[in-house]
Amino acid sequence: MTTRMRAVSIGVAALALTACSTVQTPSKDDPWEGFNRTVYTFNDKVDQYALKPVAKGYVKITPQPVRDSVTNFFANIGDVYNAANNLLQLKITDGVEDIMRIVINTVFGVGGLFDVATLAKLPKHNQDFGLTLGHYGVPAGPYIVLPLFGPSTVRDGVGLVGNYFINPLTYVDPAALSWGLYGLNVVSTRANLLGASDLLEGAAIDKYSFVRNTYLQRRRYLLSDGHASSDSSLPDYGDTPPPNYEDADQGAAPAAGASGAAAAVPASGAARAATPTAASMAPAVPEGASAAVGAPATLEGPAGAAAEPASAASQTTVPGGDVVPPARIGFPSLLRLR
Repeated sequence: MTTRMRAVSIGVAALALTACSTVQTPSKDDPWEGFNRTVYTFNDKVDQYALKPVAKGYVKITPQPVRDSVTNFFANIGDVYNAANNLLQLKITDGVEDIMRIVINTVFGVGGLFDVATLAKLPKHNQDFGLTLGHYGVPAGPYIVLPLFGPSTVRDGVGLVGNYFINPLTYVDPAALSWGLYGLNVVSTRANLLGASDLLEGAAIDKYSFVRNTYLQRRRYLLSDGHASSDSSLPDYGDTPPPNYEDADQGAAPAAGASGAAAAVPASGAARAATPTAASMAPAVPEGASAAVGAPATLEGPAGAAAEPASAASQTTVPGGDVVPPARIGFPSLLRLR
């Protein structure tokens, strides 16, 4: 048995070293990409053949209200270490709100089965011990994929130890019940992510890179309390405001209309006599009737007489030097993230 275990260990180590050598230019955040991809593949296979089928079975046999109650129960327990980490970070207001959520959901939500605190407009926070370490300046370190735990960083991996001791499920007795609750939490969480995983499999070309980038951006966002991160990779465009294309579109239309109207207005009375207009062919407006709303304005001639309004044909005629832009087509949203 000992010889077999040594052989397996040597094989795993050789596989990890081989994976590390496949990445020629690893990124700054992911210097262990080869090893991480190997562990990611292992986790993906465990999820594909074990965890995902169990989650689908759980969804199939468990009614939606029961699943919601299970989710609320573990979310209420999660507020315990949310409160603890907020208080450790000296975020007193957030910590007090978390404590209020725990009390309200435990008392009025039947042990946390119903999320009454959200109905009471108490915000839900997301904190853990890794974010507490980052709050006090501990660097994230390289990105790492942990077996069975998934994406992490060196700092967040150390934070898992703190989360374990803060979590009330750790102190449930007997131990079998504690591990059973941990397992139910994992299955419930995986069931809630079935739609997201299906979307990821259909949309992402490289799932590993997508998960890594999403995880790192999410952690930076949480660490900055929802504000722009100082190490954001977005380019800096300075203080110059972007151009207002709506004003340009609105300004171009009157200009074109004005030029068309000017071209359509006759220059002299002789030209008006020689060229029939829409006014001469249109039925006469009864005396005393008000002008129609939106009728084209008239221009005064040299003698003070009002010029005829431009005809409908002249308003729709495009001069030779102008180009009519295509109409804007709006496409309905075919993909909705849940």
